[in-house]
Amino acid sequence: MFIRTLLGAALLVSASGAMADWQLNAANSNVSFISVKKGDVAEVHKFKSLEGKLSEQGDFSLNIPLASVDTGIEIRDERMKSMLFEVEQFPSLTLSAKIEPSLVNALKPGEITKAEIPATVELHGKSDKLNVEVTVARVSDNTLMVSSSAMLIVNAANFGLTAGIEKLRELAGLSAISSAVPVSFVLTLEK
Repeated sequence: MFIRTLLGAALLVSASGAMADWQLNAANSNVSFISVKKGDVAEVHKFKSLEGKLSEQGDFSLNIPLASVDTGIEIRDERMKSMLFEVEQFPSLTLSAKIEPSLVNALKPGEITKAEIPATVELHGKSDKLNVEVTVARVSDNTLMVSSSAMLIVNAANFGLTAGIEKLRELAGLSAISSAVPVSFVLTLEK
């Protein structure tokens, strides 16, 4: 679930930066994901901590400390940290992308553009390549907002997380927890 969130955040940041170093404003950014259990019970979760930057050469990186997962239920947060993410061994999710600097530099304050950005996500000791659809808005000379244009669907199996999902399912006594996780994001970058 958090994988989609991370991808969404990373793409958002990637699409918004350009020919100067941009830093993620975590207080004005959000990566969220949806878990679906018992076939049709959906819940929205988020990460409380995000770190990211975009260099003037177009190198984007997003780091999500997985211990910052926030499901709104403390015991569930603890179980996700220990049984799913295994934060002691795999503390964070990272997303990296190469953004063409002209994508950001061409935008004037008040302008918006859309792009598809190839990204690499590293999670739980595994790596996967994804394409993220983003909308980039130049809010001011020094502020960019990047958001997911379409839901990003992350497959937990690609990151070796299905065993953790199964442990959570058994512990909670649920009939099912989906391994396909929708992720969305809104990222704010500042010079």
